[in-house]
Amino acid sequence: MKPRRSSGQKPKKSKRRVKKPPHTAQHSPELVIITGMSGSGKASVLKAFEDLGYYCVDNLPVQLIPQFADLAVQSSEIRRTALVVDVREGSKLEELPAILKSVGRMIPTKVVFLEASDSVLVRRFSETRRPHPLGTDSPVKSAVKAERRHLSAIRAVADFVIDTSKFNVHELRAHITERFQEQSSEKSILVSCVSFGFRQGVPEDADLVFDVRFLPNPHFVPEFRPLTGRDPRVAKYIRSFPQTREFISRISDLLVYLLPHYIHEGKSYLTIAFGCTGGQHRSVMIAEEVGKHLRRAGYRVKVVHRDSPK
Repeated sequence: MKPRRSSGQKPKKSKRRVKKPPHTAQHSPELVIITGMSGSGKASVLKAFEDLGYYCVDNLPVQLIPQFADLAVQSSEIRRTALVVDVREGSKLEELPAILKSVGRMIPTKVVFLEASDSVLVRRFSETRRPHPLGTDSPVKSAVKAERRHLSAIRAVADFVIDTSKFNVHELRAHITERFQEQSSEKSILVSCVSFGFRQGVPEDADLVFDVRFLPNPHFVPEFRPLTGRDPRVAKYIRSFPQTREFISRISDLLVYLLPHYIHEGKSYLTIAFGCTGGQHRSVMIAEEVGKHLRRAGYRVKVVHRDSPK
């Protein structure tokens, strides 16, 4: 027989698990201003931000930026925003640095300034056959130089300055994605390993140059002469020397040490050039091998052979 519960005793409450609604992560308010040289890739960068979930606006008048920032702060739907502001604004663009200063007190703001070399910008305008925003009264090269002077004050206050000369459209969008996605990689730098021949001159855009002419030259082996350092037989020959293996190991370790420091300083790409006499054998093989080591270390690497094949 079960004992009776006294009339004054409260019944025990059965424990019931309450299923909590899943946590919905909200992005912190953020405003990104995309600006820079015409032809530097602002449209591609804006598209990359749109793919990351940013609310994007192209060519917003600078006077409306404070109101737009206030809307982003107050809205529960528009949180992360990206705006393109450039030389199309005309004389009003001179007000941008002051506006950015006031908006920065309202919402965390980052300025991404895109640029490229004069020669690359002129080539891009020539390929697309589009007129420069500053007009057609002067050559594109003169318009580019004038625009660079016009934007110098804005470039000085930028948080990120990205030279897009070495990026194609896909590489540029990938770089923006890695740098600005929620959990961005600490290794968000594009490394170019370039082989070249000293006979044709050192690459002008090289950040680091290594001379590998001290390694034995396959050019003097008749069967290797018509081949390049990408041929497995040539690569095996060059690798057979102990100084080759030690050089690859030491240089790779040095670069793995240096790259985080370049990233910390805001470097978005690094060009490492390896040169031999003709740019066909030793430099090609070394660029390939060092590129493999850096990929294994987690970096994005592209290998370019400037002078090979002839």
